[in-house]
Amino acid sequence: MKHSLSQWLQNVTLNRLMSSSCCILPFVLLFGVTVHADDSKLFLEKVAPMLETHCLRCHYPGNEEGDVSLATPDDLRNGGYLDIRNGDQSHLLDLVEPVSAGKKPEMPEDGDPLSSEQVGVLRKWVVQGALWPKGKVLKEASQADASWWAFQALKEVSVPDVTKAPVSWKRNPVDAFIFEELQNQHLSPSLPASRRQLIRRLCFDLTGLPPSVEQVERFVGDPSPDAYEHLVDRLLASPHYGERWGRHWLDVIRFGESRGFERNEIIRNAWPFRDYVIRSFNQDKPLNRLIKEHLAGDQLGPNQPDVEIGTTFLVCGPYDDVGNQDPAQAAQIRANTIDEMIRASSEAFLGLTVGCARCHHHKFDPISQEDYYRWYATFAGVRHGSREIASNAEREQRKRMMEPLDAERNGLAKERERLELVILKRAEMKKDLFAESWTRDPIKRTGVEERFEKRLAKYVRLIVEGTESNPYASSGYGIDEFEVWTSGKTGQNVASLALGGFAKGASRIAEDFVKAYSAQLTIDGEYGARWIARGSELSITLSKPTEIDRIYFSSDRGGDAGNQQVANFVSEYRLEVSLDGEQWEKVADSHDRQPVNEAHRKWRWMKMEQTSEERQQLKGLDRAIARVDRERKDVPELPRWWAGNFTGIEESTYVFIGGNPQRKGKEVVPASLSAFDTASEGYRLDPGAAEGKRRLALANWLVSGENPLTPRVWVNRIWQKHFGHGLVSTPSDFGVMGSQPSHADLLDWLAGQLLDNGWRMKPLHKLLLMSQAYRQSSTFRSDAARADADSKFLWRFPPRRLSAEEIRDSMLKVSGMLKEEMGGAGFKLYRYLQDNVATYQPLDHHGSETYRRGIYHHNARAAIVDLMTEFDCPDPAFPAPKRASTTTPLQALTLLNHSFTLDMAKALSNQLDQDSAGDDERWVTLAYLRSYGRNPVESELKKALAYKADLGGVLFCRALFNSNEFIHID
Repeated sequence: MKHSLSQWLQNVTLNRLMSSSCCILPFVLLFGVTVHADDSKLFLEKVAPMLETHCLRCHYPGNEEGDVSLATPDDLRNGGYLDIRNGDQSHLLDLVEPVSAGKKPEMPEDGDPLSSEQVGVLRKWVVQGALWPKGKVLKEASQADASWWAFQALKEVSVPDVTKAPVSWKRNPVDAFIFEELQNQHLSPSLPASRRQLIRRLCFDLTGLPPSVEQVERFVGDPSPDAYEHLVDRLLASPHYGERWGRHWLDVIRFGESRGFERNEIIRNAWPFRDYVIRSFNQDKPLNRLIKEHLAGDQLGPNQPDVEIGTTFLVCGPYDDVGNQDPAQAAQIRANTIDEMIRASSEAFLGLTVGCARCHHHKFDPISQEDYYRWYATFAGVRHGSREIASNAEREQRKRMMEPLDAERNGLAKERERLELVILKRAEMKKDLFAESWTRDPIKRTGVEERFEKRLAKYVRLIVEGTESNPYASSGYGIDEFEVWTSGKTGQNVASLALGGFAKGASRIAEDFVKAYSAQLTIDGEYGARWIARGSELSITLSKPTEIDRIYFSSDRGGDAGNQQVANFVSEYRLEVSLDGEQWEKVADSHDRQPVNEAHRKWRWMKMEQTSEERQQLKGLDRAIARVDRERKDVPELPRWWAGNFTGIEESTYVFIGGNPQRKGKEVVPASLSAFDTASEGYRLDPGAAEGKRRLALANWLVSGENPLTPRVWVNRIWQKHFGHGLVSTPSDFGVMGSQPSHADLLDWLAGQLLDNGWRMKPLHKLLLMSQAYRQSSTFRSDAARADADSKFLWRFPPRRLSAEEIRDSMLKVSGMLKEEMGGAGFKLYRYLQDNVATYQPLDHHGSETYRRGIYHHNARAAIVDLMTEFDCPDPAFPAPKRASTTTPLQALTLLNHSFTLDMAKALSNQLDQDSAGDDERWVTLAYLRSYGRNPVESELKKALAYKADLGGVLFCRALFNSNEFIHID
């Protein structure tokens, strides 16, 4: 309820009645009326639920609309909503009663007003003294509580007895569940699919690739009654299985290979996780083990790369790495980063939107704000980045190789440092003498001026001998403007671009904006941008030979950069002029200026004081150090993979009121979600629990045999990928805002099967694929479609369009161009350009180095990739538990006209030319077999022959790629 503008009453009296016996509860009177504690029953049973249902949605801590919260008695008291002398006249009652008949009361502002009975209850409570039990804090009631179906323990389910089912539908328990529900919906199953349909369906479902002509003919011609089962077994054992099902999982867990947000820098070392996922699925690694490795692989298998790499899961989402100097903003960015981990984990493993409890209790599910911050405490030590991951043997081998080299280098470095100290010690004794020659002011970023006798010059150059950040470096500095002035009172800056000047110098390269740091910026007359040097020289060419006597240049003319590195300037230089660009004359240098900093001072001392013998000694030491550095570089580095870093947690974790890190509420500790307390044994750690122990405890709880949601969510994901939609159609939301299961008993029975099979997926795959529900035809029946348009009850097999990767992989496979090599760094279908921000430019032509399976594409965020993006390949900025399947004109245009399609059409046509040996009928038949897994019917053959004869084989192959049958599965 929002407060009105009327004057709030002051000095409300708060009385506390202390308990005098075990049957009397502590309570609070909001004004001085003496009542018995038993009267708190009215508040607990009627008033509190009323306020929680109608008021707390807008008025709770962290969301005090109108600056009003109604969660505690203090809120009512301080808000002045109760009349201390006459409860019946309290402003609280005015807000919920209509001013006149037929008018809506002021509160609740949204939703239905309180009924007259509810208002009467509220009035009675107020008049009796507004009793509020001590310590009672109201919270908005979620739409569901812990009795919601998803939080219940897995049911012991019996397979239905379906006496009326066809004999073939009585062999597999899955079919019994499906047939029973079909009967309930007054539906009947479809006839079995043909063998040609089945092998195509199976190959795409399990491997993501079309069957070869040989595979089709072998299966179709196999008279064995076990032919289908043997095909299932072969495909489950195929290495391509892991590529297909690994892709599904990578979608769910938002695996991306760039950082996201505005910089979106590419991540080049996350691919080992993708390979690990593929291997894990091929090995049929138990899912409970996979989950534990994702959350705590470093704890389960330290120095075991195949285990440790699992923690990439935690950090493969987007995160903001820009950095912020404002502590409050930095804390908010950190909170956002941990929130992303919480959301990804809870949705992937539990199918729950725990992230919705960040700012307040979950509006729909029984997840409190405290629950959210228990997970926050769990992930508080996780940081994005790379870490060294290697076996003990690899570490020992590198240590043996590096130790003698490190010892040699340290010895050389110490000897050089000793010699430098000797020289500097002598120099310090002469510092006053040296300083006598430094008569001019030091160089300033805002500008340095050099005057000299008039010279006739066509060319001017600046030669840098050191920079302010590193006096030993001669590049990496910036210049915003470089001016060359003619003599006299009316002098001109003849270096100016406007007067025909031209600047040249090696520059930092920004591929997405070639001229971003160009030397021309030094003569454009503007101070906003600067040339960033990648060399020691800037040369200016004047439009014609001119008499000059002054040069002025700067790196921060306006002084806006302050001490920031972006305006790093020169510390030592000389200026030269020339008429022909060959013979140069020095006109000025910085050698008589005072040093810009202490490092520059010592650099000068070293140059001025060292003897020729010491100079040779230093050069010899530098050569020796360089040799050792080359040898050290030749020793293979230990792998550094994008698997996150883990830091100790020194501070306690608190609830952030309203999600604001600056508003800390109650302290929380790492613990399980409270809604599961009745279904499974939870956990609660001490506040000082070690960082790794927190993640491991969460992982163990997620896969404990008593946790019902994790196996439910997994079997639902598997079902979804085989049948097009899940038994729960919202695969990452099993809460109130998700859908209810279409076959609740089947879901629990399958979850039990997963547990009985040791959390292994392949037995579950086989169980589903051997069912008649999966093997039935996809033929459309209008009567059944009127009752179940989406076929969620499986009266037919639901046809589907291929995914973006399947379409691309199929084109490569049927044309004979697919490179089936597995693993390793991915290929890119874009050009990556990076300076302060990253740019991903789609490639117009896809070279043969990209002819690998789509899962090996370097999947960057916000990167539009031709053919893949058009066919709904998701951006990994967010999890994609269920891919979209849109139909747009751009799909047809791209699939018909992209250079990749043209290349594949040519390759397929050439392959068919070779295999058909000039027989056009054989050519067309092979084209159909490769593309569709079937022979053309007579009418198709006749038209195809005419088309090929008229327009050629390449155009015919383009047409095949653009046909519905090529990109759909029946």
